[in-house]
Amino acid sequence: MSGDPVEVLRRWEDAGAHWAVIGRHAGSVTVGLYRCDGGEEVDRVTSSDPGLLRFLDGREASG
Repeated sequence: MSGDPVEVLRRWEDAGAHWAVIGRHAGSVTVGLYRCDGGEEVDRVTSSDPGLLRFLDGREASG
């Protein structure tokens, strides 16, 4: 997925879907994007964007 990773996660949540941190690495994070029912993983976002790292600080999942 392209664009601002924070906006991607916000749009995902606004659509009623779920996301969860899959892994944290030195300076980057990988987030799984899941269907609205919390089931199947649809996509992943891996980024070292400082805004995303701040957004996810202390969070492991949406909701």
